[in-house]
Amino acid sequence: MVIGGVGEDRADRIFGALADRTRRDIVRRAMGGTLSVSGLARLYPMSTTAVQKHVAVLGEAGLVHRTRRGREQLVQTNIDTVAEAGELLAQFEQLWRDRLGRIGDVLAEPERGESR
Repeated sequence: MVIGGVGEDRADRIFGALADRTRRDIVRRAMGGTLSVSGLARLYPMSTTAVQKHVAVLGEAGLVHRTRRGREQLVQTNIDTVAEAGELLAQFEQLWRDRLGRIGDVLAEPERGESR
C-alpha cells in the first residue's frame, strides 16, 4: 500500500526512527543548525558511539544529512522528510475525521420505520 505517494517501507523507516525519544530530540536540535556528533554526545547520558548509531538510523530514514568536516561528523535535519512525515500524519488525521463524521451521520439517521 502507498500512503500519499510514500511507500510502506519508507513510512516504516521514518516513523520507526522517530519512535525513539533521543532521535526525535536530535532531529529537533539539528533543525536549529548543523551540529557535530561529538557535540550531540555531550548532551545525552550515553557514549558518542551510541549517538552515532542514533544518527545512522535517522540518516537511513532520510531525516538527517550527515557530512564530514575533517574528523568531525556533522548532522543537519532534512526538513523535506520531516514535512513528509507531517503530511502523512495529516492524511491519517483526515481519514479518521472522515470516519468519525460518517459515524456521526449514521447515528443521526432515524431508524427505519421510525417516524419523526
